[in-house]
Amino acid sequence: MPKNLVIVESPAKAKTIEGYLGKDFKVTSSYGHVRDLPKGENAIDIKNKFKPTYEVTADKKEVIKELKKLVKGAETVYLASDDDREGEAISWHLKEVLNLKDENTKRIVFREITKSAITKALESPRTIDYDLVNAQQARRILDRLVGFELSPVLWKKIKAGLSAGRVQSVAVRFIVDREREIEKFKPTVSFKITALFDVEGKSLQAELPKKFETKEEAEEFLKKCLNADFSIKSLETKPAKKSPAPPFTTSTLQQEASRKLYFSVAQTMNIAQKLYESGKITYMRTDSLNLSEDALKDAEREIKTAYGDEYHKKRKFKSKSEGAQEAHEAIRPTSFAESNAGKDRNEQRLYELIWKRSIASQMADAQLEKTNVSIAISNADQTLSASGEVIKFQGFLKVYLESTDDEDEEETTGKGLLPPLTVGQLLHLIEMKGRQSFTRPSARYTEASLVKKLEEMGIGRPSTYAPTISTVQKRNYVVKESRDGIQRKYIEMTIQNGTFKEAEKTETTGTEKNKLFPTNIAMVVNDFLVEHFPNVIDFSFTAKVEKEFDHIAQGEQPWEEMIQNFYGNFHSKVELTENIKRTDVNSSKELGKDPKTGKVVIARLGKFGPLVQIGDAEDEEKQFASLRKGQFIESITLEDAMELFKLPRDVGMFEDKKVVAAIGRFGPYIRHDSKFVSLGKEYDPLSVTLEEAIQLINDKREADAKKHIKSFDENPEIQVLNGRWGPYIKMGKSNFKIPKDKEAESLTFEEVMKLIEAQGDTKKPKPKKAAPAKKAPAKKKTKK
Repeated sequence: MPKNLVIVESPAKAKTIEGYLGKDFKVTSSYGHVRDLPKGENAIDIKNKFKPTYEVTADKKEVIKELKKLVKGAETVYLASDDDREGEAISWHLKEVLNLKDENTKRIVFREITKSAITKALESPRTIDYDLVNAQQARRILDRLVGFELSPVLWKKIKAGLSAGRVQSVAVRFIVDREREIEKFKPTVSFKITALFDVEGKSLQAELPKKFETKEEAEEFLKKCLNADFSIKSLETKPAKKSPAPPFTTSTLQQEASRKLYFSVAQTMNIAQKLYESGKITYMRTDSLNLSEDALKDAEREIKTAYGDEYHKKRKFKSKSEGAQEAHEAIRPTSFAESNAGKDRNEQRLYELIWKRSIASQMADAQLEKTNVSIAISNADQTLSASGEVIKFQGFLKVYLESTDDEDEEETTGKGLLPPLTVGQLLHLIEMKGRQSFTRPSARYTEASLVKKLEEMGIGRPSTYAPTISTVQKRNYVVKESRDGIQRKYIEMTIQNGTFKEAEKTETTGTEKNKLFPTNIAMVVNDFLVEHFPNVIDFSFTAKVEKEFDHIAQGEQPWEEMIQNFYGNFHSKVELTENIKRTDVNSSKELGKDPKTGKVVIARLGKFGPLVQIGDAEDEEKQFASLRKGQFIESITLEDAMELFKLPRDVGMFEDKKVVAAIGRFGPYIRHDSKFVSLGKEYDPLSVTLEEAIQLINDKREADAKKHIKSFDENPEIQVLNGRWGPYIKMGKSNFKIPKDKEAESLTFEEVMKLIEAQGDTKKPKPKKAAPAKKAPAKKKTKK
């Protein structure tokens, strides 16, 4: 038995570290957190300074059992969890639950998994930092108090099963506010003038710096230019430079991986975690822009070898974040000489992004030459402008250029070469256009731009961005999806070859790709929280709480005091909500009267989502229709609602059975012979034809036939099916693997039953803890 035991969070991390240490060390894993607050109201003793009670989670009992055995045989135990608040808390929980003694327990930290970093950490151990532990405890306790007290309020006043959270509810508010801003936005119209000139066989593009507010002004200007001469009025050439972006923090990595690699925030963090645990990059949860001296020397060596001395420039970046720990580092490769991250394609792509960004941050500025051209119009006071940009020295651009969230902004630097020009030179006009343009509202958030907003507002920390964005989607407050734009007409006026033309053209506007949209329930919950719990959902208040966590981490504030300051005001507001009637919550809207029956038409939240209803609550013959994607209770009109009541719609007959189009919980569909076929985005249930419906039905049958391999008369519930990853056995709601040496088509019923029996134990549900089961009835009572 080795005399030294090192405990880290993950098996992958343990495996990498064990490769660096000798036979005197055993490296094992706690598999993350081992204790947490139990469910129920006994987790936090509010009257006793918010004293928490922790218990070993059910899935970690065996882990703790094994760790205790290893601890008994070790002379020294090294707690080597991550170098942040969560990591410090894990080490503390391990010390408590394993009954570790101070004299043979050491805390070691490192932010990269390399032999030198591990060796250095072992040479300079420390004790557990209880200020960091208390900061983590304060966050956990505060978030539990908010969730535990606020969620039942939402169940009683709005809808069962809802939840609220200190950071998640603020994130939802950003998305709801942006949606409403877009809904209310009224575009303003203007006309942009552009011109194309021929300069000795080469093109020169120019535009009028000022836009015209009316069509008449734009038309008057264009017609005046029919008889005008154009010449170069002035040329201005001046040097310019562009500097590289700093190395990645957690938030900037999430943003750039989204823009360049189209990764979700959660996907980026999962891949970065693997790269860290395999020793390829430094710790991926950081808000520091700092690079160590060793890293700076390593980057310098790589840049000078690969590109030349003139490409190197040592840079030190200062974090803007108030709580950033400069002793930590930005995200960087552990070795700049390493270009390969392994066989996994996505790991390699993310690694290359990190490598390029880190290297570029230590490279010379790009040297540019910008030329601005002014073009005179002989019969007008206005001048047209053109510009070009030439890269004289690439510098860091040889490796990397940061992307942008601005959809109008180009990702590449440089507008290209201009043709040779001289002052006074006459230009030949090919064409000039006046195009009607419309202002656009602020863009909806992507996952990456929401992370940027949260960071800018000081809400959350590197460890919270990804879980927050995942949570609001899992809770159905926010959906991430792409939506088609709408057709819009615009006017384009052109002068060409001495003639003026005007045409009405069509463009698609408002197309959204992987944007975050609020649901109706998000809007109702957000409004309720804004009205009754302004502190919880206030941007500046939430940011202030984050700063208080930082003060606790720095030993400047007792955590119990911070919780007490928050809880007193918060709890009194929870008690006041008892007086709120459910009918007073703004979750429904009266739209008007049904033209046919004269009954009231209401839009409201239903058990399975937003709906419109003809007839009041007492009406025994009331009718219902689900809202369509993108429709909101607060903005739907009576006309929109009446369209929904045209569904379900009889499309026609097929095989002597009715074909019906409708909208359900999961979107529009066709129903035929008690079977359902999704309409997807391509078809509208109000206009889909019988011919199209029949084609969809036949396509579904064909797909189902390919999926089905065989059934058994002995038990029709058991089937052999084709799945995404090959054939498998399905029995009820359980799936069972088919060994590679077996042919799915030739399996007998007896063979299938043996495979089910052999794998049956793995399908059995794990036993639940006794405590939560006892509390379940009480929670159901609260929901009534």
